[in-house]
Amino acid sequence: MIERVKADKVKYVHMWFTDILGMLKSFAITLHELETALEEGQGFDGSSIEGYTRIQESDMVAMPDPATYQLLPWKQDEQNVARMFCDVTTPDGQPYDGDPRYVLKRALAKAREMGFDFYVGPELEYFYFPSSEDPTPLDRGGYFDMLPLDFGSDLRKQTIRMLEAMDIQVEYSHHEVAPSQHEIDLRYSEALEMADKVISYKAAVKRAAYERGIYATFMPKPIQGVNGSGMHCHQSLFDRRGKNVFFDPAGRHHLSRTALQYIAGILRHARENAIVTNQWVNSYKRLVPGFEAPVYITWANANRSAMVRVPQIKPGKEKATRVEVRNPDPACNPYLAFAVMLAAGLKGIEEGYEPLEPVDNVNIFHLSEEEKTERGIDSLPEDLLEAIKVAQGAELLRETLGDHVFEQLMHNKRVIWDDYKARVSRYEVEYYLPIL
Repeated sequence: MIERVKADKVKYVHMWFTDILGMLKSFAITLHELETALEEGQGFDGSSIEGYTRIQESDMVAMPDPATYQLLPWKQDEQNVARMFCDVTTPDGQPYDGDPRYVLKRALAKAREMGFDFYVGPELEYFYFPSSEDPTPLDRGGYFDMLPLDFGSDLRKQTIRMLEAMDIQVEYSHHEVAPSQHEIDLRYSEALEMADKVISYKAAVKRAAYERGIYATFMPKPIQGVNGSGMHCHQSLFDRRGKNVFFDPAGRHHLSRTALQYIAGILRHARENAIVTNQWVNSYKRLVPGFEAPVYITWANANRSAMVRVPQIKPGKEKATRVEVRNPDPACNPYLAFAVMLAAGLKGIEEGYEPLEPVDNVNIFHLSEEEKTERGIDSLPEDLLEAIKVAQGAELLRETLGDHVFEQLMHNKRVIWDDYKARVSRYEVEYYLPIL
């Protein structure tokens, strides 16, 4: 590793990890410090990181993972820089329970015990704005539009160049439905590797925009009245022989019994997992009828109004059999989101959950309440407060996150909700001030 860093003429190596909310944390070390960091890790104050430790037990260690070393496609002070993701440990070298990367590793270990490898292909949507204070759209484009002199297209290309320079494979990119909204899709990979890629993707999108004087945001619903940004997660399980266990040529929609049970697990635990997959007050402004975001907990073959969709595959492409979970948004922590969705699906397989009948050829938003009740269709939480209440007693969620992350996450969300509910909004001023 030392020789590789020298060959790349790297001046600084950035050590990357996230807090429990998925916010990227980073510190830089020089080549002279790298050998010690690789052998012993680098100490830091965990009490200053959201959801980590209390001040009286604050010493933490960031242990770089050499497999994640990558030269970054931007410079610092005209010097080459690289990054490595870190596993967070206690000073005695034990994995730290508050590390989101460790939470996902535990979930993946459970999958391997059951004979599965977990693969994810997320689709992250985002917006370009003039600044973080001004959410004015910079174009009037729509889905798949190719606009004349479209700066967004140029920015996407620049971002793709950055991603490819980091060995992150891109499948395609396009303008999304809302004005100034864009999407770059990553080729599926193993879940821990993909969670690292999602963090790198978000950093690259923001960096490319910053270099052009533009602000990129993954806020789920920055503009009222248009589509919000989602992170649709395509998921599949493979066995040790490299076979996709979701595929069955004789199964309904070519889905195996395992796939149906996995879907049933995702659906049954969707409400409690919303505290992770949709963790912000603003997340629930996206999950409303009429803007292609899922509201109702059900599944379908090709129906995009369902929370879980099964994309159709071409003959001979059986490995592409997958389920697409559509409710997560790009402001979630990917390590925790992938972990809780995997745990829910595995629970469905373990317990033999039976899925609801798929809702095909029907727009779920047009069903009456009686029709939804007859079909057994429940709804995602309407706001963060409901998500908090649902998650409070969720045994599988606590088991997956671990006591520490679960308690810290719940505390964080209660604080956020208490702050939000005490604020006087612009809506209240505009509606009530003239009449009261």
